[in-house]
Amino acid sequence: MSYNVNEEGYYGEFGGAYIPEILYQNVEKLRKSYLEVMSDPTFQEEFQQLLRDYVGRPTPLYLTRRLSEKYGAKIYLKREDLNHTGAHKINNTIGQILLARRMGKTRIIAETGAGQHGVATATVCALMNMECVVYMGATDVARQKLNVQKMEMLGAKVFPVQSGNKTLKDATNEAIRDWCSNPSNTHYIIGSTVGPHPYPDMVARFQSIISEEIKKQLLEKEGRDYPDYLIACVGGGSNAAGTYFHYLSDDRVKIISAEAAGLGIETGETAATIHLGRKGIIHGSQTLLMQTEDGQIIEPYSISAGLDYPGIGPMHAHLAQSGRAEVLAITDDEAIDAAFELTALEGIIPAIESSHALAVLGKKKFKVDDVVVITLSGRGDKDMETYVSLFESRQGK
Repeated sequence: MSYNVNEEGYYGEFGGAYIPEILYQNVEKLRKSYLEVMSDPTFQEEFQQLLRDYVGRPTPLYLTRRLSEKYGAKIYLKREDLNHTGAHKINNTIGQILLARRMGKTRIIAETGAGQHGVATATVCALMNMECVVYMGATDVARQKLNVQKMEMLGAKVFPVQSGNKTLKDATNEAIRDWCSNPSNTHYIIGSTVGPHPYPDMVARFQSIISEEIKKQLLEKEGRDYPDYLIACVGGGSNAAGTYFHYLSDDRVKIISAEAAGLGIETGETAATIHLGRKGIIHGSQTLLMQTEDGQIIEPYSISAGLDYPGIGPMHAHLAQSGRAEVLAITDDEAIDAAFELTALEGIIPAIESSHALAVLGKKKFKVDDVVVITLSGRGDKDMETYVSLFESRQGK
């Protein structure tokens, strides 16, 4: 079975390009050119040079000591939190802005939830001297104030979105409306493996530097280029897609995705799209979608601003449906416990998104010689207000 996108833009029955007519020319031009541009040696030379000298790649593959002892396996962390801007998002924004420049675009728009993609987009726009507009749900603006301040300092205009539950879905809606109004000069840098084809595949390819490095680093550290387990969090799914990309057809590698259960998948306050979703169309692609019987989107909830999306990238819908990936729903409390545990045992404060992946350790049994790689997709600076309030309440302050 193939786990990559086909020529029509589908992963199995998920994917496609369901777009307004006004965007057809833009999306079609991107579809026809992205693979050719990405394989151009001059493009790759500039992309790789920026990843190395600006982003700081390769990121370390760190063998934990105390975490490994606790869970009885060799647990490695792929340290995407050590990238410039503090997350994996920069890998994709560097690639997309180079692509946009080649296509003659002069204005960049983006959506953001946790703010990490917004910061990464604002960063590369400053680097390339391009106008930058970022749409962010008003709820996320309030809980990710530090990232909003960073975006504004970098020169981006941040628009708080007041519709819906004022989070990532609503920010994406507004970004698409903007794109429809400004199709000629604007490129939409989508931050995850969502949206119309070719975005899910294009973003996965830009993020595949993660699994490319894991292969080289494991060969050096373990004498083999594959782990027994790959674990990553999924919202839209870009860090997970990058982590899995070069291992999709390697049956020796078990893939585990952690999605946000919120208060629990039975509570209605959840973002466990793969567990609860049915096939539907959102933001230009057919995927699993949390929806009512008559097709109205159910508003998601998660303590994590980056995982509360009612859909999922079509690649991840296919990986789950085909059985290639095991998907675990991680509650807010389980994620926070995992974050505090990593902080206490290894001196690393993770993003709340990544903490969902870390929580998988408490739900699986490993053999002592198992090699487990968890992608730490971002660092916890942006989540400190949430962490501090929870930490103080647990300390009885």
